[in-house]
Amino acid sequence: MQERTVIINQMRMLFEQLIALESAPIPSEPQKEKSELPVLLTIKECTELIDGLTANTVRKLALQNKISYIRAGEGGNGKILVNKDSLIRYLETVMGE
Repeated sequence: MQERTVIINQMRMLFEQLIALESAPIPSEPQKEKSELPVLLTIKECTELIDGLTANTVRKLALQNKISYIRAGEGGNGKILVNKDSLIRYLETVMGE
């Protein structure tokens, strides 16, 4: 009989906890940190981002390894995707001189 009472009391406590959880406000999800992945821009997006910057200039900067980029696609004909932060840092360096 005592064992039964203990089990009933445990069940009562669990139900009370469950009811308290259901009535409690739902916490919002924590703010996600900024993505660690770099923002990649096409050459056209680079020219739209910076007035006066031409596609040819962006292409040359990438091929001269003055800005970080990757090629999307196979071989030398793949689309050039430029790291946005790298482009901005490079331009700030050049403009600061």
